[in-house]
Amino acid sequence: MIAELLEKFGIHQAHSGVFAGDWITKPGGPEFDSLNPSDGKVIASVMCASSKNYEQVMVRAGEGFKRWREVPAPMRGEIIREVGIALRKHKKDLGLLITLETGKILSEGQGEVQEMIDMCDFATGLSRQLHGLTIASERKDHRLFEQWHPLGVVGIISAFNFPAAVWAWNAILAAICGDTSVWKPSNHTPITSIAVINIVASVMKSNGYGDVFSLCISEGHLAAEWIAQDKRIPLVSATGSCEMGRVVGAKVSQRLGRSLLELGGNNAAIISPSANIDLALRGVLFAAVGTAGQRCTTLRRLFVHDSIETMFMEKLCTAYGSITIGNPWEEAVLMGPLISEPAVEKMMLAIEEAKKQGGKVLAGGNRILGSGNFVEPTIILASPEMPIMQQETFAPILYVMPYHHLGDAIRFNNEVPQGLSSAIFTDRVSEAEQFLSTRGSDCGIANVNIGTSGAEIGGAFGGEKDTGGGRESGSDCWKNYMRRQTCTINGSDQLPLAQGIQFDL
Repeated sequence: MIAELLEKFGIHQAHSGVFAGDWITKPGGPEFDSLNPSDGKVIASVMCASSKNYEQVMVRAGEGFKRWREVPAPMRGEIIREVGIALRKHKKDLGLLITLETGKILSEGQGEVQEMIDMCDFATGLSRQLHGLTIASERKDHRLFEQWHPLGVVGIISAFNFPAAVWAWNAILAAICGDTSVWKPSNHTPITSIAVINIVASVMKSNGYGDVFSLCISEGHLAAEWIAQDKRIPLVSATGSCEMGRVVGAKVSQRLGRSLLELGGNNAAIISPSANIDLALRGVLFAAVGTAGQRCTTLRRLFVHDSIETMFMEKLCTAYGSITIGNPWEEAVLMGPLISEPAVEKMMLAIEEAKKQGGKVLAGGNRILGSGNFVEPTIILASPEMPIMQQETFAPILYVMPYHHLGDAIRFNNEVPQGLSSAIFTDRVSEAEQFLSTRGSDCGIANVNIGTSGAEIGGAFGGEKDTGGGRESGSDCWKNYMRRQTCTINGSDQLPLAQGIQFDL
């Protein structure tokens, strides 16, 4: 299955991880294997970039930018529309590759490709809407307006859990805006990134712009460091842990560059006594267990009203017991493995620490023995005072706590360093409005009667506090990838100064 899949994408068993308009066939860095987290078997090997190869990438990306920025935005949109068509043709196969390399189930793998397609459609329409404002001038016969210009070469550092979609959020918008990009993917998912580049590069080359999208896979975090420190890259978009974001953000800010950070989430949901219980159960289950708890929007804390706690938790524990765990490419499976052995170890350590702090395991809590990184999704009865509640464990652990007053539940929601996603399940308008008000959730995403995960591309995605403050994907996020220019045109033969200042000789 794997050999046939790699052949469809033109991927060799030992493939270059460096693309600069063309594949650098023998990059100077070491070689490493990409492993299937379900069985530990090698999918393919990747040859890494050296610092010299990175320089080759940057030179081509810079040259490509000078040409690409001159293409009218609607024409750029037409080319990106073709990228979307190419992704549609490869949706099933690319989705399967994502499943094999990340461990997410088939429907999630294909859903990720659909997200890329949706971004291409969104960006194509956006290509005719990159408009500024005309502003009323206080000076007679003057026109004051703003316009937007391409920014340059954009650096993209992405995580393993969405190895293709997050790239599209950034690279496709950047391309529409007239930018080129250099991508450093996770070393857990290099084969997916190579397949993506092969798909999009074929379209870009056929249109004469083969160096718009570049790839630089390195040993460890080297490429991320090169990107963060490179003054030729005005914007670095980094998705990953809060710890990673602090390092990247500091390095970029030291050279006065821009950072777009989408970091960890310690997301919470509130179950009100008025909630539709069946709806809430489905919402909680997917948010907590989907992608084996490895989404930045995964539900990690659950506050259940004390009047319904016993009933709701009985139903939730029963639902957890019905989750089919196994090889994610099999149709009936709902949860695949964690990405790596260290991820399993971190989950087990977190469960033991929660127990020491007074938590009680209600469901799961064990590693599933055998090949692969399989675990049981876990529910732990907890209290807001437990220190472990302040940290995000990238695994399917759900901490559950009762509450009595909604104000307390909202306070518990906000009392963590992260601020990505949040939700409330209620049929009372007053509770929904309180949750969404200025005294409500402090997260970048706040949902009513849906879970914390599963955002649509049309809205801006990102969070506050330690989540980094960045926004990606829809809404007006395109402005991140452009530079704003304020312009004044004097159409008269006079030179009046603003604020009525007089400066006559």
